[in-house]
Formats: sequence, C-alpha cells, structure tokens
Amino acid sequence: MRYRDFGKTGVKISEVGFGGWGIGGIPWGRRNDERSKQALNVALDLGVNFFDTAYVYGNGHSEELVGEVLRQRRVRKKVFIATKIPPYGFRILRSECNFNNVFPRQWIRKTTERSLRKLKTDYLDLQQFHTWLPDWFCEDDWLEEVDKMKKEGKIRWFGISIRDYDPDSAVEVVRSGMIDSVQVIYNIFEQSPSRRLFKECLKRGVAVIARSPLNEGSLSGSFNSKTKFPENDWRHNYFKGRLLREICKRTSNLMGFLGEEASTLPQLALKFCLSHSAVSTVIPGMRHPDHVRRNVAVVSKHYLASETLQSLKRHAWTSFV
Repeated sequence: MRYRDFGKTGVKISEVGFGGWGIGGIPWGRRNDERSKQALNVALDLGVNFFDTAYVYGNGHSEELVGEVLRQRRVRKKVFIATKIPPYGFRILRSECNFNNVFPRQWIRKTTERSLRKLKTDYLDLQQFHTWLPDWFCEDDWLEEVDKMKKEGKIRWFGISIRDYDPDSAVEVVRSGMIDSVQVIYNIFEQSPSRRLFKECLKRGVAVIARSPLNEGSLSGSFNSKTKFPENDWRHNYFKGRLLREICKRTSNLMGFLGEEASTLPQLALKFCLSHSAVSTVIPGMRHPDHVRRNVAVVSKHYLASETLQSLKRHAWTSFV
C-alpha cells in the first residue's frame, strides 16, 4: 500500500480507502454482514487505513460494521475514520434551503455523538456534512459547535461531501479555510472537479476524497445491455434503457486503453483518479473481499502517463446525470 498526505493535517492515508455505503445494505439490495466484515478485515490486512462511512448508510449499519471490526482488531489508533452528518430530518435539499434548518447546531452534536456510539470509538478523525449548497459558505455558526467538539476531543477534522455533480459549489468554502477536506464524485466520466475545485484544494491544502471512482459500478466493465439489478437496489431504476446502452457503449470505447498501464477497466478507472495530485484517496465501495484485493492491487502499479490522461479527457461525460 502507498500513502498520501491528507491535505495539511499531517496525517498519511492509504491511496485506496474503504467506501462504506454498500455494506450498509439500504439501498444496495440484500446485505451480507459476514462477507462485509471479511472485506473490512482483508482491507486492514492489505494496508487500508482510511474508512469512509455515514449514518444514512443503512441507518447506522455501515458504521456499526466498521466499528465492530476495528474494535475486534484493536487498530483504532492506526486507522482514519470518516463519517457524515445527514441533513436534519433527512430532508430533500433544494436551492432555497436555509442552512440552519438543514444542519442546526444541536443536530450536528447529536448526530456526531450517535456516530461515535455506532462506531464504538471515542473520537472521529473526520466528520463531514453529507451535502453542501454554495450559498452556505457565508454561514459560520456551525464552526463554533465544530470547534467545541474538537476541543472536547470528539472530532479531529471537519469537511464536506459535495452534492452530486456540482463540484464548483465547494470552491468558496475551500477558499474560506473553514474545512479540512472535500468529498466529491470524480471518475473518467465525471472530470469536472479538476477544472476549478482541485486547483483550489491544492492551493489551500484541503484534502480530496474521490468518491464513485467506478461510477457506481459502471466502470467495472461488468455491465452489458441485459444487466438488471434487484428491485431493492437503487440502481434498478437508474441503470436501464437508453442510459444503460450508452454506458455500455462508452465503457466499450475505453477498452482500447487497456495494456501495460492498466490490464482491467477498474484498474484504469482507479489509476485515473490517483494520477491527479490533488486526490488524497479514492473510496470505491467494496462489499466482497475479492473487490478489496483487486482494488488495492492498483497501488502497486505506476500511475497513468500524461499522454493517456490527456486522451481520457475526451471520455468525460456528464449528460447522463
């Protein structure tokens, strides 16, 4: 495993982190807790030290699994745990949402303490807002509550997870110095964070957590025109029809990049993300031990050549969103 600076925190984290959404079950179909714990254990064995989760991942179930395994392995001080604060009442956000209605101070504390219990830990390395709107960066009352929890030793650093496909919404808050990290969708199809956001993060020493590096599995190379997901898997209604056909066409076009630099499509996808100097870690979802082994194997190889990265720019695609 190779490790990178987590922004300006002084902490080194694994290039491949553990994305904990899938192991929570809801809304990823039937869950298998024993297999999920096996995946977590394999990740630890292979040097993964960054674990990203959230309360909404199965109503705390993902947090519980992560906490259980880390406690059993007695490795708390060797790992970096990141979780997230859901919007108050799990409300659907709109552009006119008032910040204090979405993240009231008492909710910030309540959900943080709940996550501490679920994760069976005394402190969080990183707490994050699970969504962000650009108008909110002018709000700073929450900083006082965050500072209190830092002084109490309940959290070490604070960041935000950006709304889907809106990386520029975080540019101003990164410039403000209020946060230590941003979590953002970044992959071969969705390259827009590299235009403005990553430049600001590098300038300010803000860590970048690249989520959905395999674009919810579509960059795994396992989709075809007949792919179907269980009805209780959110992708059942998302990847179908015209979108599924277009995804298959575009992933097929990427096969020409496979060779010495990357032998599989997932390798190409993960190495694409890790080739950007702003990225601190990628967090693919890993519900099976084999997923962990394949994803972690990427870090033993060189990053993509500049010529390859330049060619992959032509494959950016966000019109399906």
